[in-house]
Amino acid sequence: MRAIIRIGLTVLAALVISGPVSAHHSHSMFDHDREVTLTGTVTKFSFLNPHVSLFIDVEREDGEMVNYWIEMSNIPNMIRRGIGQKTFQPGDVISVDIWPLRDGRPGGNYITVIAADGNKYE
Repeated sequence: MRAIIRIGLTVLAALVISGPVSAHHSHSMFDHDREVTLTGTVTKFSFLNPHVSLFIDVEREDGEMVNYWIEMSNIPNMIRRGIGQKTFQPGDVISVDIWPLRDGRPGGNYITVIAADGNKYE
């Protein structure tokens, strides 16, 4: 009987601890009422969960170079859309449509990407 109680408590503890691990942030940090198009040079492509990230240098009108962080989806979704670990390479010049961050920082959530080879990913 003690073994059953011990197993039950272990399972309960595992469920309680794993709850926060499966939590996911909302997309409220992105302004879905605005769409911005950026053209820039890939500095880093991070093909990792929980979200793939793309970093590009964009030259502003005043000549300042700004690095933008672009959040993409998870790896399985990216693969379904034709995006793999080697799709974007540092030095590639690409165009990205994003929903920008609400707080004005340089970044956003991707809508579409036109790669250096002309392929469009949505």
